Amino acid sequence: MTQTKTLIRVGHSPDPDDAFMFYALAKDQIETGEYQFEHELVDIETLNRRAFSGELELTALSLHAYAFLADKYLLCTCGASMGDNYGPMVIAREDCSIESLKGKTVAVPGTLTTAFLALKLCLGNDFKHVVVPFDEILNVTERGEFEGTPIDAGLCIHEGQLTYGTQGLKLVVDLGKWWLQETGLPLPLGANGIRRDLGPKAIREINKILRESIKHGLENRKPALDHALAYGRGLDHSSADTFVGMYVNDWTIDFGERGREAVRVLLQKGFEAGVIPTLVVPEFVDEG
Repeated sequence: MTQTKTLIRVGHSPDPDDAFMFYALAKDQIETGEYQFEHELVDIETLNRRAFSGELELTALSLHAYAFLADKYLLCTCGASMGDNYGPMVIAREDCSIESLKGKTVAVPGTLTTAFLALKLCLGNDFKHVVVPFDEILNVTERGEFEGTPIDAGLCIHEGQLTYGTQGLKLVVDLGKWWLQETGLPLPLGANGIRRDLGPKAIREINKILRESIKHGLENRKPALDHALAYGRGLDHSSADTFVGMYVNDWTIDFGERGREAVRVLLQKGFEAGVIPTLVVPEFVDEG
């Protein structure tokens, strides 16, 4: 008799790096044992919001959002998106300094994104923001308005970090570079959260399967990249390869000690700045 597999609902963003990371699982390239994975592709801010109800067993999370969800989710030891001297970018129509945006309105991809937290740490609370779908940030910044609200700058994530120049936009600050200068650490942007109530055995096994999926993609780069390219929103093959390399790499296989320290420092600084209401010490899967 065939044993019924345990359903694991996986949420991740429809962007090339997440698609690359989950390629092996999405295309049944690796053995998943007693687990069946069902994928939902949703933008990161929506995933952050949905995680409060804990409906997904395994979900991509902004590390900013994790600060509010640590009671429900553990951080997987793999699956990190790290900005190692690069990261979310503040862009504008004209050359300007980050200080000149104080009091101005910035289009942001969501208030639970790590990009938003990093902007708050860089600029302080002295700016206004409007939440805009991440794939519209460049357009509304170029246009200078969103639903009647004037837009002075945009906070771009995902492939917008490579393509903003094609729309004549100017870089104000790369928050990954700024963070490295401030802390000497990479900027930990995203992680995969696994629901605590699955229990230690399942958590360890699912974490291991996720790592195998990431390794499979890195070891079979061409088919994984072909799969990821479908989510590139205008990226050519070379740019998609560059983007995937930025966010699926050794950091993604394992946070390591430096990566874990980066998460701890990010959450601590968020708390000290008053953006995160309580001091959260990150908890990672115990791999036993």
